[in-house]
Amino acid sequence: MTTKKADLRVSYKVDHLTEHRIAKDPIRLFAQWFDSALEADILESNAMTLATADEDGRPAARMVLLKSFNKKGFVFYTNYLSRKGLQLAGNPYAALVFWWGVFTRQIRIEGRVEKISGQESDEYFNSRPRGHQLSAVISDQSKPVPNYEHLEKRFSEVSKSLEEKNIPRPEFWGGYRVKPELMEFWQGRPNRLHDRFRYTKQKSGKWLIERLAP
Repeated sequence: MTTKKADLRVSYKVDHLTEHRIAKDPIRLFAQWFDSALEADILESNAMTLATADEDGRPAARMVLLKSFNKKGFVFYTNYLSRKGLQLAGNPYAALVFWWGVFTRQIRIEGRVEKISGQESDEYFNSRPRGHQLSAVISDQSKPVPNYEHLEKRFSEVSKSLEEKNIPRPEFWGGYRVKPELMEFWQGRPNRLHDRFRYTKQKSGKWLIERLAP
């Protein structure tokens, strides 16, 4: 029997949000939801969609991993010369999306993006497994390669040349911080009457909280 895509429906009954339950600070609410995802042992619970756009406004999206967050923003790492890195150089704004299906929860984040300090990037790079460090060194991310064997050969060559040496962070690799200007929390509810709360940062630094129609 074939199931039509239009007939795929899920009834959301896991949790709910109210004006009285949500935190006044969206970073605090994010931390609560993120901790729940970690405790539930969700595969790659720190995976997030990163959406960027070029100078002409043409969008691109891909999955990346959140590596840290605080009141300043949300940090991920990549090659500065990758497609997303070049897009951010020309248009330093991005959107993030987290989806944790077991809780029927989604978080949207929008804001300006900036590179983190070299020291922060060094500290994270030095904490990575050696193989991950080597892959960052040898990969011309987003550029065409002839085959997988090309990557393996390059990896082996660089590994031998740097054997028993510390691997310095490449100048073309490091971290970005998305500084949130808007955060939206979505909680699935029955009958598609979902909870949606939007936090918008004001010039004063405070957050305006609004419930949105589902």
